[in-house]
Amino acid sequence: MSRSTPINRRTLLRTSLGLGIGLAAAPLLTACGDGAVAGKSAAKNRSALPATALANGVRPDLPGTAAGVPHGFYSYPKSPVRSVQGSPLKGARPVRAMTETFAPPGAARDRNAAWQAIEKRLGGTVDITAVAADDYPAKFSTMVAGGDLADVFMYPETGGVDQKAAFLAATCVDLTPFLGGDAVKAYPNLAAVPATAWQQGLYGDKLYGVPITRWGTAGAGFYRHDLFQRVGVDSLDQITDLERFFEVCKELTRPKQQQYAVVAGATTMLAMSAGAPYAWAMDRKTGKFTADVETDEYRSAVETAARLYKAGCYYPGTLAMSGAQKAQYTDLFKNGRGAYVFDGIPAYLQPSTGYVDSMAAIDKSFDVRPFEPVGAKAVSWTNNATLSQSYLKKAPKERVEQILGLLDFIAAPFGTEEYTLITYGVEGTDFRRDAQGNPVLTERGSQDVAVPWGKLASGTPALFSTTSADAVRHVHEAYRRMIPKLVRADFLDYTSPTWDSRGSGSLGTLKSDGLKDIVSGRTSMKEYDALVRDYLAKGAEKCRAEFEEAAQKGAGR
Repeated sequence: MSRSTPINRRTLLRTSLGLGIGLAAAPLLTACGDGAVAGKSAAKNRSALPATALANGVRPDLPGTAAGVPHGFYSYPKSPVRSVQGSPLKGARPVRAMTETFAPPGAARDRNAAWQAIEKRLGGTVDITAVAADDYPAKFSTMVAGGDLADVFMYPETGGVDQKAAFLAATCVDLTPFLGGDAVKAYPNLAAVPATAWQQGLYGDKLYGVPITRWGTAGAGFYRHDLFQRVGVDSLDQITDLERFFEVCKELTRPKQQQYAVVAGATTMLAMSAGAPYAWAMDRKTGKFTADVETDEYRSAVETAARLYKAGCYYPGTLAMSGAQKAQYTDLFKNGRGAYVFDGIPAYLQPSTGYVDSMAAIDKSFDVRPFEPVGAKAVSWTNNATLSQSYLKKAPKERVEQILGLLDFIAAPFGTEEYTLITYGVEGTDFRRDAQGNPVLTERGSQDVAVPWGKLASGTPALFSTTSADAVRHVHEAYRRMIPKLVRADFLDYTSPTWDSRGSGSLGTLKSDGLKDIVSGRTSMKEYDALVRDYLAKGAEKCRAEFEEAAQKGAGR
């Protein structure tokens, strides 16, 4: 499991509420020749979903909720129990796996104690190709074009293939017979993954994807509570609307001290604060769909972002930074140069490299906390139910079952033996116990656990920090407040082939780049309507028609 889990880049592009970061998707491919297996708009067949049974074997200190608030833990089990019996890959030929990573390369197998221990438990070999996230779409395109698919692979968060439904039908395993309904009980850890995560792996009547599960919402970034306090904001509840946030940001911006209110961008958070929909809004009475950029709420968020930039509230140069420069702009925030940064909540509690640990190492007075959408109109988005999905290349039944056994192992819940191996490695080599019995990575461990097992599958996440119980409380409270504000994402109940193929690719890039130009002042808000027209004309209007056709055929079954 990668120990660095930055912002969900699919979210940045798919909703185009990005940070003004120019993220270019890979060129889209036309899969499967002439696309004889054409994708169709349709209501998704929920009967194909696994019969999930949420469970966690470790009693939490801060209980989660059925609505999606994750469990929080203050301590780690001293004797982790096994969640997978036997050896899923015993007798199997080596498994080829391919996925992205945001972390530096992990140690190679021959000098990686964690990798060796994981394979010993699995009873077989897993050859993982980990590709830097910004290079992954191009690598995936090459893999598809050359007919060289790995046995199991993460689908790119951005880019991908045209005619995705055709690609899946022609190339990948229909997992419905293996995981649909009660069949998933053969893989208990996968059975504990929430239904909302599985939903995005549905295409029409079939289940293809195994979710890389996340926390339901990516949240609204992070902020320096200590800096906000200095300008009179003791609680985010005091920021009652976007105008008040604008005024607070002006007070937080102190160029002579090299301190700025915003590092990189804030448009995603502003959109949620304004009450904008997540990607598409559906009128449930009429079945009509409205793109996010068409709404007044979205427009007001972009206007506020542009005003913040014009007022000098953004750290100079960070708005234009690419995804490849993410570490650069997040480091500026971590080093005290900003009061707010947008990033996904999974990055908060990551051992060593996460915001809590890395900022405490720089200055213990830095009080970093999850930001929440502010104001009376605030909503949260379901933009982090999954990072993406993993797909299996077509193979005989026995081979499919072996690979699903591997993914079930990777999806082990918090505190289990398998989770410990993937997250912390081998005790005594990769980690040691602190005075409270919590695992703390060694220098070698930081390298060993950088192998991104967790970018192939993931169990229901949990909130835990070996260094800060306060941080666990802060993030649990943030989720407790945000989850009830989740806005319905009805479009996820329906299949739009155009959206599946282009929503996170060319359409997302068009929208993201256009917004970046407006926020940075290269073009004005007068160009906003032209951007919306261009977005609709180049594919979003077709997506709308497909979603509405699917809605007319019936609600998600």
